[in-house]
Amino acid sequence: MSLSRESLRQLPLSYASCSIGCKPEHTLPARLSAISAAGFTGLELSMPDLVAFANQHLRTDQQSPDIKAEVTNHDFDDLCAVAKVVKTMCDAQGLEIMLMQPFANFEGWPEGSPERKDAFERADGWLRIMESCGCKTLQVGSTDTPAEKIGTDRERFVGDLRQIADMAGKKGMRIAYENWCWSTHAPDWADVWDICRRVDRENFGLCLDTFQSAGGEWGDPTTESGMIEDGKSAEEVTQKWKESCDQLAKTIPAEKIFLLQISDAYKPKEAFKDEADENGMRPRARWSSAWRPLPFEGYLPVVDFAQAVLKSGFKGWFSYEIFDGGPDGQGKDYELGPFAEAAMECQKKLMDACAS
Repeated sequence: MSLSRESLRQLPLSYASCSIGCKPEHTLPARLSAISAAGFTGLELSMPDLVAFANQHLRTDQQSPDIKAEVTNHDFDDLCAVAKVVKTMCDAQGLEIMLMQPFANFEGWPEGSPERKDAFERADGWLRIMESCGCKTLQVGSTDTPAEKIGTDRERFVGDLRQIADMAGKKGMRIAYENWCWSTHAPDWADVWDICRRVDRENFGLCLDTFQSAGGEWGDPTTESGMIEDGKSAEEVTQKWKESCDQLAKTIPAEKIFLLQISDAYKPKEAFKDEADENGMRPRARWSSAWRPLPFEGYLPVVDFAQAVLKSGFKGWFSYEIFDGGPDGQGKDYELGPFAEAAMECQKKLMDACAS
C-alpha cells in the first residue's frame, strides 16, 4: 500500500496526559493547554492524572463536609463528578478525550477471588467515569500478573475480556487491548491479535504501540547491544523483526486497530539486570517507565512499525506517549509548551519517513 505524505498529514493526533509534565506546576489544566496549543486534537486521559486533579479540584471547596481528605482511584462517585469538569476543560481547549488509560491486571483472576471482584468493580467504575467525560474507548493492557497467580489458559483470559467488551458495548464504548512487552501472557502484537480474534466482539480491537512492539521483538535493555541476542546475530534479529512488521500489515484489518501509540527508547548506558527489581518491575517495565523519548531521539526501529500499521490501511489516532526521563532515566527538566511542540514536529518527521 502506497503511503503519500499528503494523506499521512491528515491523521488525527493525540497526546497522553500522563506523559507530559515534570514539575508540580504542571497540573492537568496546564498540560491540556500545552497539548492543545501544540495542535493536538485528542487526549488520552490517565487515571493518575484524574485522581490528582480530583484532589486538587475538590480541596478548593472547603465548605463541603462531604469531601474526603483524599480521593483514591476507587472513589468512583467523586471521580465521575470531576470527570465532568475535565470534559468541560477539554471542550474549551478543543480536545476530544479519545481514550482512558491505563486499565491493568484485569484478566485471568480465579473465580471467587478478591482480585477478580476488584477487577470487575474497577471495570464498572472506569466505564462510569468514561460516561461522565464523554470518552468512548478504554485501553486495557495485557496483564503482567505472574502466571502462578492467574495460570496460562488463554481461553480464560479471552472469557474475561469478552465480558468487559460486553460491559463496554452496552454503553456504546470500545476496548483497545494493548500488548505490554513485559506481559506474562501477551507481550507481542501477534498475541493480542490472536486474543482479539477469539474475543470476537465488534467493539474489541487493538491499541498498538511502537515501543511495546519494537522494544519487545527487537530491543532488549538487559543486553550490552541493546538488542535481543538469544544466540542470534543483529542481522538475524533485524530480519525477523522486519518479517513481523510485514506480517502485521498483511494480517490485522485496519478497523481492528483503534490507535497507535508513539514513542522511542533510549539504549540504557548500562544493561539492566535480567530480573525484577525491588518493586517487582521486570526490566522492560522499568525501561518503559522513564526511558521513552520521541522517535529519532532513541534507537528503536520505530519507523518500521509505524509503516506496518499504516500499510494495513489504518488512518486513525496517532497518540504520543512519551516518558522521557533522559538517557539515564533519572528525570528531565523541561517546559510544557516546547515539549508538546517538539512532539508535533516529530510527527511531521515520522510521517515523512513513513512516506518514503
